[in-house]
Amino acid sequence: MRRLIHRVSSAERTRHNTFTAIPLDRCGEHRADANWMAKQCSASGARWLAFDGEGHAPVTDGHLCWLDAARVATDAPANFLGQRDGVPVLALRGPIDRGVFPAAQWLDLRTAADELERFEAGLFAYARSLANWQDATRHCAYCGAPLALVDGGHRALCKGCGRLHFPRTDAAIIVIVEHEDACLLGRQAAWRPRQYSTLAGFVEPGESLADAVRREVREETGVEALDCDFHSSQPWPFPASLMLGFTATAAARDIRLADGELEDARWFTARDIADGLRDGTLRVSSPLSISYRLIEHWLRTRAGVELAALPRAD
Repeated sequence: MRRLIHRVSSAERTRHNTFTAIPLDRCGEHRADANWMAKQCSASGARWLAFDGEGHAPVTDGHLCWLDAARVATDAPANFLGQRDGVPVLALRGPIDRGVFPAAQWLDLRTAADELERFEAGLFAYARSLANWQDATRHCAYCGAPLALVDGGHRALCKGCGRLHFPRTDAAIIVIVEHEDACLLGRQAAWRPRQYSTLAGFVEPGESLADAVRREVREETGVEALDCDFHSSQPWPFPASLMLGFTATAAARDIRLADGELEDARWFTARDIADGLRDGTLRVSSPLSISYRLIEHWLRTRAGVELAALPRAD
């Protein structure tokens, strides 16, 4: 009898990455309709996210605190995030006083992502990504005139030359490279002691994703990466990246730290990783990151080892 093998798609793997579980209709086809947008902002059932001046959100008992329409001025500047089950979801553009939610913890995104359920963590990241772009994009790059936010905060219109500006997302590859029974991990000097991660870097203009994988691996470690396959993706709003995860194979194991970005790079077997995590001589990336998912995937498929079952040094 033939054994049926369940093949996991990249879409399914992506759903397991932090910040990706957002069952929200973004209603992109309606955002340019001013009348439609006005109705969303004035809807009695609308739910509003709010942040303080540092981008921290109020959290109570593992959930975001929400403002309802009765507590928001009808003309309050807002970013439209979308609808969930027909209910408008928005985020205030201006900060609110922490006294509005006196019993809440005010958490930054990295901290909150560990405490919130997946939808709210993804929503927090979405709202902060949009706000980060707005904060960094106040004047036209062509003529220098001020910009006005339109389309629910998803576009910026130049008041001088009329050009539209769109939210910026920086594409970056991140890859776990293997050679026979080992994977390649590196560390930067600024990281916590004993922490190693998969290799990553930004995609350059005119470069395919596969070329970016090969170039980054070669520049950082001197290792030649051969075949690479897409694994999954993850929005990474610190401040505006899209991480594109890959697996790759290497031609050989010779390491030569080439561009000075890494302090060290090593080949780790599954036993090396498991033993290092158990005895505290190795740290890996946070489970929030796609790097963790790539290492998890490699350990499971190559050695049947579950990363979540191993101790993790904080």
